[in-house]
Amino acid sequence: MANALQEQLLKAGLASKQKARDVKTQQRRQKKAKVDDGSSEFKQQVAEQKLAQAAKDKALNEERFAKAQAQGQVRSLITEFTRSALTIPTSGDVKFNFTLGTKIYSIYLTEALQQSLLRGQLGIVRYEDKSYLVPHKLAERVQLLVPEWCGYLWTKENNTQEIIEQDDPYADYVIPDDLIW
Repeated sequence: MANALQEQLLKAGLASKQKARDVKTQQRRQKKAKVDDGSSEFKQQVAEQKLAQAAKDKALNEERFAKAQAQGQVRSLITEFTRSALTIPTSGDVKFNFTLGTKIYSIYLTEALQQSLLRGQLGIVRYEDKSYLVPHKLAERVQLLVPEWCGYLWTKENNTQEIIEQDDPYADYVIPDDLIW
């Protein structure tokens, strides 16, 4: 008696058996989706753990920064990278994008400076709304002491070459390593 309307529609030819089965399947899936399997609690725990870890990392970075600042390392680091920085050309023809935090910054460079950045000879440090091209070793020191200032630093882990397979149909096509976006 529960499916009286369904039976009437089937007899009248307004619905098919396949359509009736599809409706039952859809209803079953909706009931199953409403059942709480505890995954929301797990997701909430994971989110809380991530927030706690982020707060812990931030506190550790602030502690490291305060310690370095107390020792005068940060002040000397600022003077060192402002003195040893290469001048960014005003008539650069290649746009180089880098990210710092959640923002994307762009600078215009010459082809030679771009290649130096991509080979790992230079790094980009951003301090007080100004970008500096500095030697790689100095950029590494900035990364260790004040990671919020290091805009671009070439690392071997991020730029490993993939092994080319023997049967790769696209082996003849070169993928550029200086992706311009």
